[in-house]
This record gives sequence, C-alpha cells and structure tokens, in this order.
Amino acid sequence: MALHGCGGPFPSRDGQWAVLLAKVGHAVLLPDSFGSRGLGSQCATKEREVTPAGLRRDDAIDAAQWLAARPGTAPGGVALIGWSNGGSTVLATARVAPDMPPGLFRRFAALYPGCPSADDDLSWKPSAPMMILMGEDDDWTPALPCHDLAARFPNEITFVAYPGAYHDFDAPNRPVRVRSGAVYTATGTAHVGTNEPARQDALACLPKWLE
Repeated sequence: MALHGCGGPFPSRDGQWAVLLAKVGHAVLLPDSFGSRGLGSQCATKEREVTPAGLRRDDAIDAAQWLAARPGTAPGGVALIGWSNGGSTVLATARVAPDMPPGLFRRFAALYPGCPSADDDLSWKPSAPMMILMGEDDDWTPALPCHDLAARFPNEITFVAYPGAYHDFDAPNRPVRVRSGAVYTATGTAHVGTNEPARQDALACLPKWLE
C-alpha cells in the first residue's frame, strides 16, 4: 500500500512505483486521503484537518485491513510505503501502539518523511522492519532527524541517504526547481526535483528489501 504526499496523488512518481511493484508480484493499493474528503493539495496549508498521526494513520490502517482481506492477497501482512507527508504517515503508523491490529503490517518504507516528531518522541519504536530513503540535501524534510532516528534502531531501520538529492528525487523527469509555499520550512521554499542516480538506486533497492 502506497501513501501520497502533501500534494495528493502524484501519478508520474507514485505510478511508476505501483507499476514496478506490480511487475514483481505485489498487489498495490494507492488510497487518496485528500480527494476522498474533497480536499486538494495541502502543501501550502499549515492548519490541516488530515494529518499523518490523525486521519491519515486511520486511513492506512483501514485500507490495509481491507487489502489484507481481499481474495488473492498474500498472507503475512501488508507493506506500507509513503512519500513525504505519506512517509510521515508511515512513521506514525509504524509506531508500536495498543490499537494496531497485530500482524497487519510486515514492513514499512518511508521516502523523505518528516522525522522530527518520531525522533523527539523517546517512546517511539517501529513495530516492523523499516527503510527510510532521503536526499541528503533535502531542505523540506531534512535528513538529519531521520538519520538520528535510524541510529536509535540500527537493527530495525535501514537508512539510505543520497548525496546531492532533494525532495521528490524519485519523481521522473522533474528538473530541480525551488518550490514556494512549502510550509514547515524556515523560508517557505524548498528544492524539489529528480536526482536520476538516486531514483534508479531507490527503484532497485526498495523492491529487493521488501522481499
């Protein structure tokens, strides 16, 4: 199951992953937490009603239960993947918590999530193996808090940081640009765009790790 970022569904980025994973045998579900509620992009919205630790986490759990119950879904738990805001939702969902149905998720993968909330929470612990993929130069969701979080759980979290890569490094054919309206940044702006070596490495290593 794959969770979109703050802009909502991003077909060229998210779709490439869905096709890749389907080709190697995964059923892939891409729930839309924003459009289903009549919302557009939330990237420039600071006060959000749909947050990673709130409704998006609920969506992830409910959708995973639905997917796990479908005929033909392999047993053993759902792998949860997310980008940016969806990656932050992965972190919120992965946290060991009493309301999590046991065995629902088997693996978690977050691409350029916001890690400060999990890193600052000393009670946070992943409930299954996790991979975090970041651009080292990301100035929207900086890599350092994710690096620190992964360092606390060296046996549970696989951390990959790509030198020279920014936010959305895995989006195909997106020249790097400065995006405005990036809330939760110091200046309201952030670099976004493709880093082809990082993109190719992520497309190769994440499916292998899921297996």
